[in-house]
Amino acid sequence: MESNDLIRYRLYNQQISGTKFRKPEEIVEWLGAVQAQDYSGGLWGVGLRLPGSTLVDIEKALIDRKIIRTWPMRGTLHFVPARDARWMLDLLTPRVIRRSARRYKELGLNDEIFRRSEGLISQALVGGRQLTREAMYDVLARGGINPEGQRSYHILGYLAQKGVICLGVREGKQQTFVLFDEWVADSRRLERDEALAEIARRYFISHGPATLQDFVWWTGLAAAEAKAGLEMVKQELMQEIVDGKSYWFPPSEPVLEGMSPIACLLPNFDEYMIGYKDRSAMFPAAYSGKLAPRGNIAFNYTIIINGITVGGWRKESRNDRVVVRTKLFRPLDGAEKDALSMAVDRYGEFLGVAGSLS
Repeated sequence: MESNDLIRYRLYNQQISGTKFRKPEEIVEWLGAVQAQDYSGGLWGVGLRLPGSTLVDIEKALIDRKIIRTWPMRGTLHFVPARDARWMLDLLTPRVIRRSARRYKELGLNDEIFRRSEGLISQALVGGRQLTREAMYDVLARGGINPEGQRSYHILGYLAQKGVICLGVREGKQQTFVLFDEWVADSRRLERDEALAEIARRYFISHGPATLQDFVWWTGLAAAEAKAGLEMVKQELMQEIVDGKSYWFPPSEPVLEGMSPIACLLPNFDEYMIGYKDRSAMFPAAYSGKLAPRGNIAFNYTIIINGITVGGWRKESRNDRVVVRTKLFRPLDGAEKDALSMAVDRYGEFLGVAGSLS
């Protein structure tokens, strides 16, 4: 396997060069999780892998509780399948909570405050109530818990990581919170080894070719735990050495030759970038510094052609259309320009407006 093959396998396994799925929840389940701290970016991250889908379709899967948004790993918001959220939280959040202990102490947060906060929030949400973030802060303040600074953010994050709350549907442009057990009552639990195997299986099948180090980064698991998960499923995978590194991937057979250019407008934190510790295959070193001030490739809205970054983009909404402004790192040939125009059209279709390139 050459480096170019690695990229094309990733495009295929991440459902970017084509997909067998028809529903948003199927894409999220396949990927395991979709980072969604940027809500609109997370929606598009699902939509770009589901031809013909719209923003409304992805949000409907959230409204129908097929997908939920919560903090399962790395202390960061993700879309996850509702039925898998419980075991993912059980497996992945204890390490996040332990690593946050110092910050909790700096903010004056302790077990007693978390216990009181859980009681106040649970009482406020019971019976299917949904409250905005500001309303949740008011609940804490009225209960005698100071929500100022970052205290409230960490309290809500802790309660979500413990499986007490999760995010519900939006109220206008405001996200709401709900009680986890009321919102997704049938979310299943797995024994620890079963959960380790399942998260490893989903990661390497959907993100492969990937290394053990990539898997450690993505999950936030300890290296020994991640290695144990890989050991349980490696008989289902193939292994190749590329540039001295061991990569694992499913025995799929993507088309590797004769591909027309495939252009994509990736949102920030897209799984194609954020899903790997080492992103050098997708982002040539020659382009380092071109994304300033947000120099981390995963934090940017990027343009990829055949899996390689060729520029950045931003959108401007104008009444019934969206204008995509680009910053290209190199000139594009005619076929690449056509592919980029098609990607802009697809993005407009997703938003339900006309798309134009500038």
